[in-house]
Amino acid sequence: MSAPFILFGAPDIAEAEIQEVLATLESGWLGTGPRVAAFESQFATFKGLSSPHVAALNSCTAALHLSLLAAGVGPGDEVITSPLTFCATVNAILHTGATPVLVDVDPLSMNIDPTQIERKISSKTKVLLPVHVAGLPCDMDAILDIATRHRLQVIEDCAHAVEANYRGRPMGTLGDYGCFSFYATKNITSGEGGMVLARDPERAHYIKVMSLHGMSRDAWNRFSGEGYKHYQVVECGFKYNMMDLQAAIGMHQLGRVEAAWARRQAIWNRYQNAFLELPLVCPVAPPPYVRHAHHLYTLLVDEQRCGVSRDQFLTRMTNLGIGVGVHYLALTEHPYYQQRLGWKPEDTPCATTIGRQTVSLPMSPKLTDDEVERVIAAVGLCLALA
Repeated sequence: MSAPFILFGAPDIAEAEIQEVLATLESGWLGTGPRVAAFESQFATFKGLSSPHVAALNSCTAALHLSLLAAGVGPGDEVITSPLTFCATVNAILHTGATPVLVDVDPLSMNIDPTQIERKISSKTKVLLPVHVAGLPCDMDAILDIATRHRLQVIEDCAHAVEANYRGRPMGTLGDYGCFSFYATKNITSGEGGMVLARDPERAHYIKVMSLHGMSRDAWNRFSGEGYKHYQVVECGFKYNMMDLQAAIGMHQLGRVEAAWARRQAIWNRYQNAFLELPLVCPVAPPPYVRHAHHLYTLLVDEQRCGVSRDQFLTRMTNLGIGVGVHYLALTEHPYYQQRLGWKPEDTPCATTIGRQTVSLPMSPKLTDDEVERVIAAVGLCLALA
C-alpha cells in the first residue's frame, strides 16, 4: 500500500479553529464561558431560534439524557425508538430508569417505520424518539401525527442531521427537543460536544442547570470580572457542560457548515453514480421535500448478490487503505440488551438484516477528488476479488 491510508470520518479542521483554540488557551478561561455562549447563540440563529431555546453540552448522549429528564421520563415509563442507532440512544433511556421499546425500521430509508409505531404504544409510553439515520430525516408528518393523537412528546436524535430539514423546517425544531452531536466524525465537530434545542425555553434552562450539577450559576457567572456571586444547588444535576475549548472549534465549524455540506453532497452523488451498476444496495434517494445532511454514505453488501460477505468486504477495504465503518449493528444483536431486556435479532428483522450488511464509506469534506476515486476503485476491486 503506497498511498496514505484514508481515515473514515476525518475532521476538516482549518486554521480558524486552531487560532481560536490558541486564543482560548491564552485567555485563561477554558471552561464554560463566553465562547460557549457565543456558540449557543450562533447555533440558535442557524436553526432559526433564539438563544434561550438552546443548551450546549459535552455530548449528544448528555443531550438525550437531559431531554428525556426534561420531558419527565422516569422509572415505569416507556420510550419508543429505533433499533438501528448508536447505543447512546437507548442507554440514555435506561439511565432515566425508563424502558426502551423498539420499532423496526423501514428497509429503504433505514429510519423508524411509522406504520409500526402505534402497535407498540402502551399506557406507559411517554416519548417517541426518532433517529434521523445517516442524515436522512424520518417521516416526521406521520410521527408528529401519532404523537399528537396519543399526547406524547417527541425527542429528535439529530446526531447525523445537523444541516437536514423537513418541508423547509430544520431538524431538531419539529419535536419538543432536538439533540445534536459534535463528535469528531460528525458534520460539525468540537472534538466532543452536543447541543439541545428545546421548544420551551424553561425546559432549555432546566437542561442548562442540570448539565452543571444543578447549580443556579455556572463558573463564568460566578468568577467573571463583575465579582464573585454565590450559587445555590437547586437540582441533583450532572457534569455535562461544554467547555470554551470545545466551543472554540465548533464556532468556526458552524461558520463553514454550508460549504462543507455542499462538498459532502458532491461526494455522496459521486458515490451514487459510481455504484449504481454494481451488485450493491445504494442509499435511497431523499424525497424532494427533505434536505439530506449526507452525514453517512452506506452500502449494503449482500453475500449472495455480491459473492463476498460484509465483514470480508470491510477487511478488503481496510487492506486497500480505505477506512470504513458500520452504522449500525442492530441493537437487538448486542448481548447486554439481550440479557437485560430480552431483545432478540428476530424482533427487528429489517434492522437486523441491514446491520449485518451495512458498510459506511469515507464522507469527510476533507477528501480530495483523487481520494474519492480511490474509494470508488477499492469498492470495485473488493467485489472483483470475489
